[in-house]
Amino acid sequence: MINKQNAQLKNITPIFDRMMRREDKEELLKQRSVMVWFTGLSGSGKSTIAIALEQELHRRGLLCRILDGDNIRTGINNNLGFSPEDRKENIRRIAEVGKLFIDTGIITLAAFISPDNEMREMAAQVIGKEDFLEVYISTPIEECERRDVKGLYAKARRGEIKEFTGVSAPFEIPKDPDLSLDTSALTIEESVNRLLEVILPKVELNE
Repeated sequence: MINKQNAQLKNITPIFDRMMRREDKEELLKQRSVMVWFTGLSGSGKSTIAIALEQELHRRGLLCRILDGDNIRTGINNNLGFSPEDRKENIRRIAEVGKLFIDTGIITLAAFISPDNEMREMAAQVIGKEDFLEVYISTPIEECERRDVKGLYAKARRGEIKEFTGVSAPFEIPKDPDLSLDTSALTIEESVNRLLEVILPKVELNE
């Protein structure tokens, strides 16, 4: 199998060296790109915060793109399930797509459970650690369950959903996130303001 893959790669000729540089795109957009990777339990507030942050950055004239778990699962990754292997491939594909946005100068906000440190490390390696900001949405599971309008936690506890993170599948707390936000203690506005303190120095071009 490996020999077959190597043979196929010999027929591939990347054109990266002839494409316009990331720096050219950033100069055009008047911003620097970065990946803000939100991780946390289902219902913790990842997507809500990402949407609020996108709106605030847009208001400041900064171009963003949100990559959200449910959206990706209905599109590019609709052939993947929730086995450990599929979860890993889900994150790998997302990281590769995210890198394309970063190389185009776009501030990218990724909201995915990404339940273990190995997955998040893989994503950081693909994207580039210097462009990767890990934000842990540390909302307690009790609050996540209270908010669960879809009843996913209840179904998971009844055994109707297998491999559900926080119930029947583990979630590893990030070792050293760039920022932690507990949305049971912080308002959306407070969370966004804390994010801006970290993000703006990285994305604003010096005139």
